[in-house]
Amino acid sequence: MDLWTAWLEWLVRSAGHELMLFASVGILLIGLDDLLFDALWLATRGERLADRPAVSRLDGAIAIFLPAWKEAEVLPSTLRRALTAWGGEDFRLYVGCYPNDAATLFALSPLIARDPRLRLVIGESDGPTTKGDNLNRLWTALCEDERAEGRRFAAIVLHDAEDHVHPEELDLYRRHLGAYAMVQIPVVPILGHGGQWVSGHYGDEFAEAHGKELVLRSRLGLPIPSAGVGCALTRNALALLALDRGGEPFRADSLTEDYEIGMLMAHHGLAARFVDATGMAGGRIVSRGSFPHQVDAAVKQKSRWITGIALAGWDHLGWLGRARRDAPAMRIWLMRWMLWRDRRAPLTAIILLAAYAALMLAAFGSASELLLGWPPAADDPAMALLLGLNAMLLFWRLGMRGYFTARCYGWRQGVFAFPRAFMANIIAMLAARRAVMLYCRMLRSGRVEWEKTEHREDDFALESEASPVTAR
Repeated sequence: MDLWTAWLEWLVRSAGHELMLFASVGILLIGLDDLLFDALWLATRGERLADRPAVSRLDGAIAIFLPAWKEAEVLPSTLRRALTAWGGEDFRLYVGCYPNDAATLFALSPLIARDPRLRLVIGESDGPTTKGDNLNRLWTALCEDERAEGRRFAAIVLHDAEDHVHPEELDLYRRHLGAYAMVQIPVVPILGHGGQWVSGHYGDEFAEAHGKELVLRSRLGLPIPSAGVGCALTRNALALLALDRGGEPFRADSLTEDYEIGMLMAHHGLAARFVDATGMAGGRIVSRGSFPHQVDAAVKQKSRWITGIALAGWDHLGWLGRARRDAPAMRIWLMRWMLWRDRRAPLTAIILLAAYAALMLAAFGSASELLLGWPPAADDPAMALLLGLNAMLLFWRLGMRGYFTARCYGWRQGVFAFPRAFMANIIAMLAARRAVMLYCRMLRSGRVEWEKTEHREDDFALESEASPVTAR
């Protein structure tokens, strides 16, 4: 073996070992974190908070906030679905648009002219600003309507331009908002037939997050992050946030203003609930919508989430528990644990990148043993133990992911969830890299712009393989 080959062998073996050690320890710690969370979820499964009756039913008109930027293709259909689904309800739907979005304005004009339940709000500045800024303009319009009409809305519901709403959604909010300041229902991505490798991984993640993560937080009385859709807040709760922020309840310089709203509920001592309920017809009361089918669109969307929650969100919220001196110490630490879980995405991406790099170096070393005559790698009992523990944790994690996906979409999608986990990892790593760049750009420029996901009408031609009625 010549000097160059020996040097290459040392470099590959050493780098591979260090990367594998770093990745193995990181994966073990995150896996134990997830295992502890799963154990708490399993230990509390007998407690069904969703069956507890509310103190009283919330009466009065409900306002639906729907911010829009370049949604001409999908927004008219969304509005028609909502108006039909909620035909017997007392509500007004506020649509926030921009003066430089002529296509959306022209697409909405016929509906706005015909139905008094629709209220078009056109901002003074050109778009896009941020979703939070758009929502603040809708809040201002609502307050102006209340003063002009001499009445007060009871609650505000958040939805997006592509959502498929449930007919019993508003009734569910009325039943629970009498006891809680915020109510979040499950969000179920629309999946077609087959693997759906990009959009399908959203279904896997939401099925687990809204089948376990938010369920446990609700059971423990911990802060519940708003998904920005299928979320309702009492008018009083939003007014309290507005008073705390100089008249604007939503943070205009945030990419995830919805998440922050949910976290701030706990900061002000307001109770929130996650409700996964079955409707009169037997199906789950959920909010459904389309998610990106292309890798670049998924990376863009998830980088916005990571930036808003894990990076800028840390700046905005801190650790929350410091502001609740009256809260029990255990509750404060549980809140911080949930914040850690929400913010660990960049670290997880680094660990995953190290793991995949280590696997590639290990594969290169094995091939070199055959092709270049390298000696076999030395045995490392400690590394073997780490890898064995991580393998067991991986099987558990994949099993949980497949279980929740199967509950929501049926066993076929549950099987697809296993190979889709690899796609989810790739998107997570790319999104984390872009999130860091986006965050640095925000810090340098001081500007935050709405990086919205593009939607098309043909996105809604997809039908889910199984009606999501059993995931409770």
